[in-house]
Formats: sequence, C-alpha cells, structure tokens
Amino acid sequence: MRAMWSGSISFGLVNIPVKLFSGSDSATVDLDMLRKDDLCSIKYLKVCRDDNKEVSNSDIVKGYEYSKGEYIVLTDQDFENLHAEKNHLIDIINFIDEKEIDCRYFEKPYYLEPERTGTKAYALLREALKQSGKVGVASYVLRNRPNLGIVKPLDNMLLLNGVRYNTQVRSFNELNLPAGENIKEQEVKLALTLIDQLSVSFDPAQYKDTYKEELMTLIEEKARHIERKPPVKQVQRAQVIDLMALLKESLKKEQKKAA
Repeated sequence: MRAMWSGSISFGLVNIPVKLFSGSDSATVDLDMLRKDDLCSIKYLKVCRDDNKEVSNSDIVKGYEYSKGEYIVLTDQDFENLHAEKNHLIDIINFIDEKEIDCRYFEKPYYLEPERTGTKAYALLREALKQSGKVGVASYVLRNRPNLGIVKPLDNMLLLNGVRYNTQVRSFNELNLPAGENIKEQEVKLALTLIDQLSVSFDPAQYKDTYKEELMTLIEEKARHIERKPPVKQVQRAQVIDLMALLKESLKKEQKKAA
C-alpha cells in the first residue's frame, strides 16, 4: 500500500509519528462516455462562460463570489496556510466509549502505521486504549479540509475512522414513522424466533459485492451479441398482510434450509 499522508498523533504531550493509508477500496468498472451514433469518445473541456474559449488547467484558479461579479481568489498556499499548524497532526481531543457513537456518524476507515521513531509510543497508546475500552476523538486535516475521526485499536494496529460532523447528519423527525400499530405478542415471538434462526457470527467475507462481476458478465454477453430478456414486471397491488402467516412460512423455509 502507498501512504496518502504522513504526520503524527498528538496524545497529551506525546507525539507519535505515523503514516496514514486508506482502509477501504472501491470495486468499480470504468465506463467511458460515448456519442450514441458512432461511439466517439466524449472529451470534457473547461470553457470560459464569457467568450466560450477553452481554458487550460494552469490558467484556472479557485475563487469565492464575495459580492455580485466580484471574486476573492484562493491559492493552494492559502489552503495550506489555513490549517498550517494541523496539516500533519491527528490531535486526540477527548476519550469516549465507542458504544456512545451513533452509527450514522461513521464514514471511512484509515490505517495508521508508526514511523520507526514512534513504535513504542504507538504500542503504548494502542494497549492503553485496549485496556481502557475507550476510543479517542481526534481532529485532523486531509486534502486541506478539517475532519473529525475516532482513533481505536484493531488487533495490533491503530485505526482512524473518519466520522461526520453533527451538522452533516440529517434529522429523521420529519419522517412519518409507525408507533406500536397494534403488534400482537405472538407476532413478536415468531419474529424473535426467526431472528434467532438467522443469527450468526459476523463474517464480512460471507457477503459479496457482485455488482462488478454481474456487470462484466453482461458486457461479455453483449460482446457475443447475447441479448437478455427484460424481467417481467410484477404489478404490486395493495393488500392486507397476514404477518402471522408470513412469519410462519419464513420459519418453515429456514427450518428446511437447516435440515
């Protein structure tokens, strides 16, 4: 893996030199944009709105419209200076119980590897977190933007899990959600039995992202001029649902699988 950032973890007065690596990957298929008639590849040009002339990347700057038609231009150095003291720092602010964090806040994992001079301090923080059962709430700057993250131990590694700020998580108070809806005790018991039958230890390797594989199969079929028939659409009609019957049928199905 290639490090995407280097700096240090600030833990009280202790600084731990580390490298940061992306802990996730995106399994996508690269698709080109083409003209429908002749499959000519589409090229995107950056064009000035006033004279319709193409502008090269070297002549493009970023700006904020301060007032109508007036812009404040910001350079790469401006962004660098904005967080100069934190650009290479993962600053642990507080320690909390991980179970207190709403799952909606978690965003993206990063792996932290110590530099040679920081191995002892790295191991110290890792073991202290393990024994305390706490995780560290940290601020850091990545790609010139301030971020919030959680530092936690994972086996022999320290993991930085990026989390969303409170203002980035939407409220669900406007949703029309059901209350009790006269759920019967027997229905709850059947649902609990079904949950128990389907309960397993979590193994992420068991769950496969088949999108790329299915898309490549479709591409291969089209290359061989094999056309798939579109699935028959089933018309959904409003109906009264017998939850008891559905739960019992689900239990029978799972029992057959187990047998």
